[in-house]
Amino acid sequence: MSERNVIIVGSGPAGLTAAIYAARASLKPLVIEGYQAGGQLMLTSEVENFPGFKHGIMGPDLMAEMRAQAERFGAEFISADVTKVDLAGPTKKVWVDSTEYQGKTVILSTGASANLLGLPNERRLMGKGASTCATCDGFFFRGKVVAVIGGGDSAMEEANYLTRHATKVYLIHRRSEFRASKIMVDRAKANPKVEFILNTVTEDILGENEVTGVRLHNTVENTKRDLALDGVFVAIGHTPNTKLFAGQITTDDKGYIKTSSEKSHVTATNIPGVFACGDVQDSRYRQAITAAGSGCAAALDAEHYLNEHA
Repeated sequence: MSERNVIIVGSGPAGLTAAIYAARASLKPLVIEGYQAGGQLMLTSEVENFPGFKHGIMGPDLMAEMRAQAERFGAEFISADVTKVDLAGPTKKVWVDSTEYQGKTVILSTGASANLLGLPNERRLMGKGASTCATCDGFFFRGKVVAVIGGGDSAMEEANYLTRHATKVYLIHRRSEFRASKIMVDRAKANPKVEFILNTVTEDILGENEVTGVRLHNTVENTKRDLALDGVFVAIGHTPNTKLFAGQITTDDKGYIKTSSEKSHVTATNIPGVFACGDVQDSRYRQAITAAGSGCAAALDAEHYLNEHA
């Protein structure tokens, strides 16, 4: 069993960019990409805000191009899920079922999963009018009517952002009180394009090939109605994919991996030789381009670490 220079866990924009940089540095990275490879962009239709594609590119196509680029420079891919890790000591151990892989460094890029409502048509219509990212997809709803579902700061922020593009934004929340801070709620309420629909549960997203509306249930009046819409944004938070590293990697109170700039390794975790990039350590921006940038940083940090410990 040969010890790898770099093992990358995850294959979204962060992991694939890390793979490109590590491979070009002749580090021959091993990428364990997971059975559902490519990250959240695999659920996205057209991506118009990733530099270099003036006419946009489909999310899965962008991931395929990045993967092929990493492969071209010598990255090795395993299409399976990591089942266990032991990150202590100079040699890191990563398992896929009973097969053990060893690495001098490990880059964690497992991302974060958008919390969904669990509605019958939610996943089917994702990328077809349903979205979990207003910054990513708001531009497609110019002159349209949309809804944001949620009651936290992210829901308020997304509702306000969407008014830059949409003519009307409904903010649908299952209660009359909000988890969001008062200043964020007041800002949304002061926006003339935002209309609040409270004490209302969204029972389903409507549409065959694209979103046409939502089915709502008012829990106070016990009434149901269909609301015509062009788009739906689910804004009930994200969950970082860090369960695999529990008890080994330091995370914040929301579960995101903590990284530091100690010794100029900005993606370094609490374990020497282990680095993190992308949405698994970024609870703020969550964009493909910022994930790719942190993937570049993680690969460079891993390379510097290897040079320091040669």
